[in-house]
Amino acid sequence: MAIIVINVLNTSKPVKEAVAGYFKDPSGSGKKAGTSMTGTGKALTVSKDNMDKLKDELQKSMAQMKDFDKLKNQVEMTITQEGLRIELLEAESGTFFDLGSSRPTVKGQELMEMLADELGKLPNKISIEGHTDAKPYAKNRDYGNWELSADRANAARRLMQTKGIRADQVSQVRGYADQKLRQPDKPLDASNRRISVIVHYVEKPPGAEEPEEADKHEEGKSEGDQKPKTEGESEPKVESGEKEH
Repeated sequence: MAIIVINVLNTSKPVKEAVAGYFKDPSGSGKKAGTSMTGTGKALTVSKDNMDKLKDELQKSMAQMKDFDKLKNQVEMTITQEGLRIELLEAESGTFFDLGSSRPTVKGQELMEMLADELGKLPNKISIEGHTDAKPYAKNRDYGNWELSADRANAARRLMQTKGIRADQVSQVRGYADQKLRQPDKPLDASNRRISVIVHYVEKPPGAEEPEEADKHEEGKSEGDQKPKTEGESEPKVESGEKEH
């Protein structure tokens, strides 16, 4: 699979449009937008340079969902050291999962399916986390917040893998119970109950050049750049006892 790494923040408008067009038509079956990088079927790598562009594209896709205005305060996206963290925050009555259950609600399914469709277009690895609040789980003595958080993360993984996320794309599924509260000063707050989807960065190999920079170097090379040798001229000799460095 060919991978294209581009720096969206420091590139021209046509290139930015190409990134946006990729999410609309990664297979190349539709109308091309921006540059020839769009619609080729090649994977766009989301790196530290352009993760904010992915965030913008996901926000636009979510805004097109039916009744998303009722959910927008319960979806939080943050660019972190790991990558793009997408958090689905529960309300008191339950929004994305049934209360005390790992069964997604209709709204939860719709949102996770949309995310799977978009994120499945990327080569980036993904982690999925489950979190609870600090209230003890009282339904079953043999089942607690650890089990619930892990089961919800796995339920999200199963659903998303049927709707676009590849089997080899998920690198970790984590259940944290109440050990990483979103609001430590409010341990019982409903927003502590959440699913987090993390899109990890893809790092560029050391010394890798951006495509535009590489082109500039190629254009600047010419035979005239090198000083021609005159007849009889030879390579400089190293004096005896002197080492080359």
